Amino acid sequence: MSVTDAFVMGAWGEAQNAEEIMMLADGNGEFTSALGLELDGTGFGLGHRSQRFAMIVDDGTVTHLNVEPGAGVDVSSAETMMALL
Repeated sequence: MSVTDAFVMGAWGEAQNAEEIMMLADGNGEFTSALGLELDGTGFGLGHRSQRFAMIVDDGTVTHLNVEPGAGVDVSSAETMMALL
């Protein structure tokens, strides 16, 4: 993660009163690719991007990984993820 990514994610976390949550960026998409959640949007001029997903990680272990099956925000919504905590 670049210094800029770290600064932006940190500032976003502070603005959302989420200081207890570790906010991370994946600027090069390496993490997303390693998860197998990369989306090839080059046909639409978007390049390689991340599929929409949310995960809960507890002490380094992924306890929930919710990947959206299509357009929209349902299984990865904040409300859905908060209900899993």
